[in-house]
Amino acid sequence: MPKVTYVHFDGSSETLEVRAGQSVMDASVQAGLPGIIAECGGSCSCGTCHVHVEESWLDRLEPATPDEADLLGFVIDPQPNSRLACQIIVTPELDGLVVSTPEPGNQ
Repeated sequence: MPKVTYVHFDGSSETLEVRAGQSVMDASVQAGLPGIIAECGGSCSCGTCHVHVEESWLDRLEPATPDEADLLGFVIDPQPNSRLACQIIVTPELDGLVVSTPEPGNQ
């Protein structure tokens, strides 16, 4: 099963085994990790699952959809590596993916 490492704002991290086909957001919420609020439940209609993807992984992800790109325009302090965790679907090729949660309130 692919593993995803979640780096929390305080610098601590947790690595989860994530089922292929599951979103990075779903795995985090199911495990009760801090930092990914997911108010809309993964329907790409809010920015509360905003994460920063480790730069070395960006080219392995599917490009952001226009809807995701629009929502990222509303998060506080978006970065070039900002993505919505609900839109990152884990595949075997993403084994080892690293995402960081922004400072609380910057979703």
